[in-house]
Amino acid sequence: MKRIIIFLVSVIVLFSTTAFAAIKACEELEAEIDAKLIAKGVKGYTLLILPADQVKDQKIVGSCEGGTKKISYSRNKENNFKK
Repeated sequence: MKRIIIFLVSVIVLFSTTAFAAIKACEELEAEIDAKLIAKGVKGYTLLILPADQVKDQKIVGSCEGGTKKISYSRNKENNFKK
């Protein structure tokens, strides 16, 4: 019985540390998304980090800092390219 309890506690600890490791900083996630878009040849877009409670109808491409912030994607107008 003791072995089963020790095993279960070990599994719970393992899964809880994995969940904490999944929380990413917004700048890190934004850089990863930016690199993927560049690799696909996407041009003329803006990535913007927003508090989760301020998201309205933006296209969300990522969630960071434990879900408290979102990264939105928008296409720029033809004459106003940022990237």
